[in-house]
Amino acid sequence: MQTWREMREFPLAIRLLLVNQLGVNTGFYLLIPYLATHMGDDLGMSAALVGIVLGVRNLSQQGLFLIGGSAADRLGARRVIIAGCALRTVGFALFALGDGLPVLLAASVLSGLAGALFNPAVRAYLAQEAGGRKAEAFALFNVFATTGALIGPLLGSVLLLVGFRASAVTAAGIFALLTIAQAAVLPSREVPPATSSVLGDWREVLGNRAFLAFALAMVGMFTMENQLYLLLPDGARRATGWAGAAGIVFLTGTVANLTLQLRLTRALKERGSRGRWVAVGLALMGLAFVPPMVVAGAGRPDGTGAAVVALLPVLAGALLLYLGVMIAQPFVMELIPDFGRAELTGTYFGVFYVVSGVAAAAGNTVVGWAMDTGAARGAQWLPWACCVAFGLVSAAGVGWLRRLGSLPARTPAPEATSTAATAKATSA
Repeated sequence: MQTWREMREFPLAIRLLLVNQLGVNTGFYLLIPYLATHMGDDLGMSAALVGIVLGVRNLSQQGLFLIGGSAADRLGARRVIIAGCALRTVGFALFALGDGLPVLLAASVLSGLAGALFNPAVRAYLAQEAGGRKAEAFALFNVFATTGALIGPLLGSVLLLVGFRASAVTAAGIFALLTIAQAAVLPSREVPPATSSVLGDWREVLGNRAFLAFALAMVGMFTMENQLYLLLPDGARRATGWAGAAGIVFLTGTVANLTLQLRLTRALKERGSRGRWVAVGLALMGLAFVPPMVVAGAGRPDGTGAAVVALLPVLAGALLLYLGVMIAQPFVMELIPDFGRAELTGTYFGVFYVVSGVAAAAGNTVVGWAMDTGAARGAQWLPWACCVAFGLVSAAGVGWLRRLGSLPARTPAPEATSTAATAKATSA
């Protein structure tokens, strides 16, 4: 109930963007997790071709975030959001219509480009519309995104009983509805004329050493967050011997997110700097991998009761990881636009997500190597230890930047500033 009350306090544009993110994640996760199986099992494609199609989609998205961010600054976030959702509608529809490699590659490029467009644009629009309540807005954004990431795979598994094309058509339909809703409801904002070239904007952002240091320090957050879909589900399955145990991990996180995210963000916002809570959240994310690490390699349990007990350390780790994300992420999103000019908000988000995409790919490679190496050498604790290190190193990096004074201070909201000025004039 608190989520809905908080949501109603925001303008209609922000409310639509929150529902939009629920729909985006629902549509994405009901299709993409099952794409590899469809291509391999249904279409008989080799593992190499499957990897190419998935790699093209990921490269199209992660490599073009900077383009999407600059487009949001130059053309207006509203236009870019609508264009991104429309492109993903077409891309997902192609997955339903085509079985050949050229069609699948085109669908991958379009769906990846769509994400590159609307991801930074949505965050830029949200940051600009939320004013002094950015942290609360991004906290709600996280709630809706997490809920969509849970609903999507569940809906996708049901639709697969009909067939993969049913999933693709449904996903395309969701994005089509979102496109129409955004075009009808999102207010258009005047875009100030650019004072420099696109390359000049990029040079300005990339020349911001404090921002780049912060983006690099956040490498651990995205690597660890990705383990919600790789290491933790694998750990749950290995601990219990039951493939469905991964679903319990997602359910635990979603329930925690729905009940605690807003309370945490509101409480922490008034009790310390943003950098402090980002560092605390990152440290907690790293420590989340300790409980599963302690019991890694214990062997499959004998009986249902033993399986439940074996699952508890993994669930404890998942809960701590979700809590760390809930603590850190809203303040990370609030900090990013404060590193530079408001006119470059989209570009800052674009650069940040390019860095995070590369980081997540590299981090997942390290974790995957550690999983294989640990399994071969009887050191099942190794991937968990890598994630602990990622978290603690990232937390130390943010803490160091905070001590140097490199993180921007929170800017008072315009209404707060005017209220304070009025009070000062009255007392005078």
